[in-house]
Amino acid sequence: MPSFDTVCEANLVEVKNAVDQANKEISTRFDFKGTDARVEQKERELTAFADSDFQLSQVRDVLTNKMTKRNVDVRFLDEGKIEKIGGDKVKQVIKVKNGIESDDAKKIVRVIKDSKMKVQASIQGDAVRITGAKRDDLQAAMALLRKEIKEIPLEFNNFRD
Repeated sequence: MPSFDTVCEANLVEVKNAVDQANKEISTRFDFKGTDARVEQKERELTAFADSDFQLSQVRDVLTNKMTKRNVDVRFLDEGKIEKIGGDKVKQVIKVKNGIESDDAKKIVRVIKDSKMKVQASIQGDAVRITGAKRDDLQAAMALLRKEIKEIPLEFNNFRD
């Protein structure tokens, strides 16, 4: 039976490239001269450093602009709270989301079932597998999910015939 997986995972290579480009722009910008503004990446966790709250917001703006240019959806970014670290320096931890949370997965399954299409959806860990008898039904299900689910960036992979 034809099937595909609905997932929510960022391209980490593009995230790393966006962080590198953001750091390069921050190091050359005049308003960041002589400051400790930067973005560090550890696996799926980004940390933005700056000297003030305003500069931190500028660092985040530069980062989101670079992410957008690299075709990384900014809905993957989950910003934490701003913390003070010695003196007047601040930092913010930004997590890169991976996988569909259980309540979002249940919402996807509910959307598929309510549509009365001839496809079945099942939750498989941090992905939702959708199976159907015809390829056309699966493509219609993809279009429906793109239209209905706006709050999380969905991708479709592992399409099998």
